Amino acid sequence: MCSTMKLLRVLVLIALPLYCFAGSGCPLVEEVVNKTIDSQVSVDEYQTFMKPFSNDPITDKAIAQLKECFLTQSDETLSKVGEMMVTMASFNELSNHWTGTSRL
Repeated sequence: MCSTMKLLRVLVLIALPLYCFAGSGCPLVEEVVNKTIDSQVSVDEYQTFMKPFSNDPITDKAIAQLKECFLTQSDETLSKVGEMMVTMASFNELSNHWTGTSRL
């Protein structure tokens, strides 16, 4: 189950920036990350929010399991995940700037 969750996380993190045509500064990516790490967002709310990215019951179940994994984490861990996402997005934007593909 954990390897499935890791794969889902990787796929979501890859697919959403492509959906937004940006590696950072994408409100949709920020909203997904925020809802994923927000312990106040229930599994049902999260599934409703993520429904446009799901096309079958198996994906629905994986989305629920992903959120459940984050609900069991400490506030410190959730905070560090948020920091990591900001760092990754910032690095991606800098990398794009250096290669001439930045939207800046």
